[in-house]
Amino acid sequence: MTPKPSKFAPYREALATLSKRTRTPLPSLVISFAILHELTAILPVAGFFYGCRALGVGESIVRAVGQQQNQPEVSGGYMAQYRDSWVGERVREWMVEGEVRAERVGRRYGWFGFEKGSTMGDSSPEAQSAHAAFDLVSGRIAGDVANAVVAYALTKALLPLRIGASLWLSPPFSRTFVQPIGSAISRMFRR
Repeated sequence: MTPKPSKFAPYREALATLSKRTRTPLPSLVISFAILHELTAILPVAGFFYGCRALGVGESIVRAVGQQQNQPEVSGGYMAQYRDSWVGERVREWMVEGEVRAERVGRRYGWFGFEKGSTMGDSSPEAQSAHAAFDLVSGRIAGDVANAVVAYALTKALLPLRIGASLWLSPPFSRTFVQPIGSAISRMFRR
């Protein structure tokens, strides 16, 4: 009786072929991809945040994209069609996720007007004023919170490009950084 092939066998073969073709060990490729994927998330978030801050566009973007259909400001035209589309709905979801993350980071590190270490039920005046400026549903997001929400949503929109760039750059990054560092660490422990 022959053993049943694993359902992961095709993936293992494809990864082994990639490793041979790029002349890079597979563990090194995986580590390189993970590092590059994180870098392609952190750098755009920071860049978009400071870009929105410098241009002062965070609040207006949140207000335009987050506006609900029942609000009378824009009833027709391109923006109304965009908001009613799948893309508009997806961007609003990313903005809500960004709102949650911005609040979590703001409360943890004391950024965006939140008191460091404050909790959601905090009744201090600083926490209440920060929370009052922090409501995507009503369109009342202000200042750096709006910039963080826009930066998060834009970075999420770039996910396919980030993954492609991480895959494309993994072999050279592995040969240039990961393998030499791994070799240095293994030499250090051999002594």
